[in-house]
Amino acid sequence: MSKEERFWISRDYSKCSGCRRCEIVCSLRHEGKIWPEASRIRVFMLVPGVEVPHLCVQCHDYPCVKACPVGALSISPETGAVLVDKEKCTACGVCIEACPGKVPYIHPAEDYAVICDLCGGDPQCVKVCNEGGWNALKLLKDDKNYTHKVYAKTPEEITRMVAVQLYGELGKEVV
Repeated sequence: MSKEERFWISRDYSKCSGCRRCEIVCSLRHEGKIWPEASRIRVFMLVPGVEVPHLCVQCHDYPCVKACPVGALSISPETGAVLVDKEKCTACGVCIEACPGKVPYIHPAEDYAVICDLCGGDPQCVKVCNEGGWNALKLLKDDKNYTHKVYAKTPEEITRMVAVQLYGELGKEVV
């Protein structure tokens, strides 16, 4: 990968099997152990049969970076991924609120925000998903003419969208 190439991970929700191999490989890479709760990608199953991989979409306008009051978030010049400076981060949660998909979250054991860093340009979640044959995740070159911010939704919003595609409008939602 050459300098200044930006990437993002596309996702095809209909192909996600819910195996969670992406969470496992991500936690191994970043935490050194199997710890899905600390993974930079998380798979939600809010409706049986609808598995939703949830991770940063690398928004072109980076609202999380702009919102950080202490400058703990930056943008990788190599990949375009959001990087978290653990020493600066105060775990205030402002980045979470600024994110349209509410993707960042506070590390389960330490006080800093967790956001996908694209594994420095070699995202392990994409590899393991493709090795498994599901191909729900794909690494794509960024295209400024295409807004992938359409993927920047909460797990609940995505689940609702996918469930309607799979099952149709069957009735009203009961909470």
